[in-house]
Amino acid sequence: MNTLEILLSRRWVLKSRDKELYYQVKDQLGEVKKFLMEKMGYQVIVNPYLVKVEKIPAKAECWMGIQEFTEPVEYAFFCLILMFLENKEAEEQFVLSELTEYVQGQYQEEQIDWTVYRFRRHLIKVMKYCVSVGILEVDDGSEEGFARDYSGEVLYQNTGVSRFFMRNFTQNIMDYSSHRDFLKGEWIDVDEDRGIVRRQRVYRSLLMSMGLYRTEENEEDFAYVRNYRNMIQGDLEERLSCELQVYRSSAYLILGEDCRLGRCLPEENMLSDIVLLCGQLVRERVESGSCKPEGDESILMSREAFRGLLEECRDRFGGGFIKSYREMVTEEFYREISSCLKTLELVEDRGEDVLIRPVLGRLTGKYPDDFSPGKKGRNTNEH
Repeated sequence: MNTLEILLSRRWVLKSRDKELYYQVKDQLGEVKKFLMEKMGYQVIVNPYLVKVEKIPAKAECWMGIQEFTEPVEYAFFCLILMFLENKEAEEQFVLSELTEYVQGQYQEEQIDWTVYRFRRHLIKVMKYCVSVGILEVDDGSEEGFARDYSGEVLYQNTGVSRFFMRNFTQNIMDYSSHRDFLKGEWIDVDEDRGIVRRQRVYRSLLMSMGLYRTEENEEDFAYVRNYRNMIQGDLEERLSCELQVYRSSAYLILGEDCRLGRCLPEENMLSDIVLLCGQLVRERVESGSCKPEGDESILMSREAFRGLLEECRDRFGGGFIKSYREMVTEEFYREISSCLKTLELVEDRGEDVLIRPVLGRLTGKYPDDFSPGKKGRNTNEH
């Protein structure tokens, strides 16, 4: 991976976790830092602990957030842990009970009772996340003891990087009421030059999202891609193994085999295979005329029809699935596949309907011609 891929794909590069990579990235920042600041509006933090890019999306997406967290209370606990660590020096130790007392005293939404397993389970998930990203190190004990008994202790060490997890905001965010306020605040200092804002939004969309779709709200952004396609392609090709593909209503980055820029489609797993097979069914329906794309090349279908599409995928190709997917009940299969499609921004809920993005029909897969139910085959990806 080159330096740009590393910085965009990771939250940060910690010296304590990978000293060699830390110095490699630090030494090669030069031109990469200039690109990140000018084209994407991203600040680069370099200090004795880490190298980090302050990544901000062009817009908030449903897949964003800490994937390990599933409940709002876990985000609240995490913020309280960051507050707790503000008063700790790097390499300072503390025991879990010291933290639980702090959280119990600061949490305002409800009374925290650590004898209740639900609260302990949420805190354990957050503590394990803090350890996994390098905010904390476990010096003695384990969270499982706390899971069994609220009096269980764990000895932690503060690594000192927690203060760099959150962004530094130039505006007072206490009056913000929506995630949109954070995006608006991002452009306050450059509002006088809309060209800069547009350029940075476009590069962020192409590099940090599945793609850029033409809508009424982003008509100017999409026009920028069409007008400056060659320049954008040159910028990105110089730094990444990729190809910019622009269509009538959408634009995407197709990554080369040696590019490792975050999560891509397809991945080497069964779930990606199923997504590609769904794409093949969408293409078949368009070609047969049973599905008619809208003016922006998307397809709007009822939830019932969308469910039927996923059920057809399972009925036709299930013989080639791995055991866990073959044995899923219909409802479980529908939930898992539809959730994956939404996370990848391939489909979107629209009230009682489901919007299928055009990219789902552009990247498809099929089994070999001699495939038959009950006989396992290998997907052949087609672009």
